[in-house]
Amino acid sequence: MSYVASSPNFQKLQNPKFIRFFSSSPKSLYSQFHNQNKDEQNLVCLFNQLLLQNNPSIFRFNKILGSFVKLIQYSTVVSLHREMELNGISSDLVTLSILINCFSQLGQISLSFSVFANILKKGFHPDVITLITLIKGLCLKGQIHKAFNFHDKVVAQGFRLDQVSYGTLINGLCKLGQTSAALQLFRRVDGKLVQPNVVMYSAIIDSMCKDKLVNHAFHLYSEMIAKKLSPDVVTYSTLINGFCIVGRLKEAIHLFNKMVSENINHNIYTFNILVDAFCKEGKVKEAKNMFAMMMRKGLKPNVVTYNSLMDGYCLVKEINKANGIFNTMAQMGVVPDVQCYNIMINGFCKIKMVDEAMNLFNEMLCRKIIPDTITYSSLIDGLCKSGRISYALELVDEMYDRGQPPNIITYSSILDALCKNHHVDKAIALLTKIKDMGIQPNMCTYNILIDGLCKGGRLNDAQKVFEDLLVKGYNLDVYTYTAMIHGFCKNGFLDEALAILSKLKDNSCIPNAATYEIIIRSLFDNDENDKAEKLLREMISRVASPNGKKGFVISFG
Repeated sequence: MSYVASSPNFQKLQNPKFIRFFSSSPKSLYSQFHNQNKDEQNLVCLFNQLLLQNNPSIFRFNKILGSFVKLIQYSTVVSLHREMELNGISSDLVTLSILINCFSQLGQISLSFSVFANILKKGFHPDVITLITLIKGLCLKGQIHKAFNFHDKVVAQGFRLDQVSYGTLINGLCKLGQTSAALQLFRRVDGKLVQPNVVMYSAIIDSMCKDKLVNHAFHLYSEMIAKKLSPDVVTYSTLINGFCIVGRLKEAIHLFNKMVSENINHNIYTFNILVDAFCKEGKVKEAKNMFAMMMRKGLKPNVVTYNSLMDGYCLVKEINKANGIFNTMAQMGVVPDVQCYNIMINGFCKIKMVDEAMNLFNEMLCRKIIPDTITYSSLIDGLCKSGRISYALELVDEMYDRGQPPNIITYSSILDALCKNHHVDKAIALLTKIKDMGIQPNMCTYNILIDGLCKGGRLNDAQKVFEDLLVKGYNLDVYTYTAMIHGFCKNGFLDEALAILSKLKDNSCIPNAATYEIIIRSLFDNDENDKAEKLLREMISRVASPNGKKGFVISFG
């Protein structure tokens, strides 16, 4: 038996004799995994039939193992391979390469290299894919230095990775989030082992943009052009997306126009990026113009395009236009997905049209579109804000029944409703319950509670929560401090309010307009005019109004 099969780490992995399939699982779970379970069952049956044959073909075993890899069932592959060895079936290079991939995906990199040693021992010649898999496996474990050392060793021993191989490896590292490693490898091979190509540059540019390193990405793009490499639609689209992610829409548009001047055809992905970026900034008119240009070019909008437009209209509270887009989708033959419904349900709930949101929710169910946590959370928030807490709580129960457990966002909506309806004790009890369930409150949750305690006249309790958060090292935001300042001002404790304002500044938190307005108004009301005017001057110098001009007028009449 090989080292791999006898390894203690190997023995810990699943034994194929104990593979089980859920024939009596809950209906929702069954429908979700039915097809995959059926595929796995069929593959296991085929595997068992092969074991009973005389001299079964290793090619057929490899096909079965490869199918399990596609189903992301790496442990099953390892287990089935062990069964093959126990039955005296010899592995070939393909089998062992599949095994290396599975061990690498499972984080068992030492076992990957044991199999690699076995390949060499058997006299097989590992191919480029096997070597790439091992390098990626080391990177996946964060062992970048070892990965590069291994790369250098195999190159020194005469193995040659071509341009396609390095492109595949660099792209794989980027998809693993290992942008730095991908760039290091790129610099290692650039002009020495292979010439860089557009695929390599585009993969790293895309990864940098996702990491919000847009300036670095643009530098690489400029380097490409300097090397007489022509960026393609993928390069431009990823860079445009990067600029949009960091809110630099003007530079994204410049690149879009440059594509036109260089006769590079935009694809649906390029247009969708800009439609979405315009919508996120509330510039729906510009998004519609981009949409119209897309149509003129003969590109058919997809569900992503329509979702962005609906979201844009909902953001500017033009729900009727969003609804019009929703209806147009169906007429254009684009099938709405769960995200479409989530956008519309959230849009209706934000403007307190909860009944319309409920109608859409029921429509989803009729169309067999399964609501997710976002769907339920939006509805629950809308119901809570419209005072229908009991119905919101019924939906929480339904979430558990449907296998969509509520998260802290869901519960924060209920906590907010309880506090606003003066049921602070119930809110505290619910917070204790969700903590016991292992759901960790976030700062938004604590802000809701502190604000509820302050407005409910329980300033001492609010202060205890506030101090406890400070002691535990939470990064309190401006809303936490503002809630406490409002509580102290409302109860006439101006010195305490000023102390909290001082603490806010000491903790590198910047007061906003609401923070200043609350405390300045209270100081004026209590004839503390000098202190109020001093803070007013400070506010004018520090806080910018939405139109970009410093300062604004506050009426204290």
